[in-house]
Amino acid sequence: MEKLIEMLNSLYPEIDFTKEKSLMSDRILDSAAVVSIISEIEDEFDVSVSMEYIQPKYFESAETMWEMIEELL
Repeated sequence: MEKLIEMLNSLYPEIDFTKEKSLMSDRILDSAAVVSIISEIEDEFDVSVSMEYIQPKYFESAETMWEMIEELL
């Protein structure tokens, strides 16, 4: 998870990914940000994020992103 937080912080240093729990609901992340994050996740963790995972619930927080990554590994 630490690797994910570092990656997210490098992309969006203005967001505190350790505290934010409603990134999509509160519109902190938009669809362009999600596309960027997906690309970075795929590169960093050598996974392929399929369409079933491209849903707001997987991008609400660093924790939900990490759960998705663990499912994909």
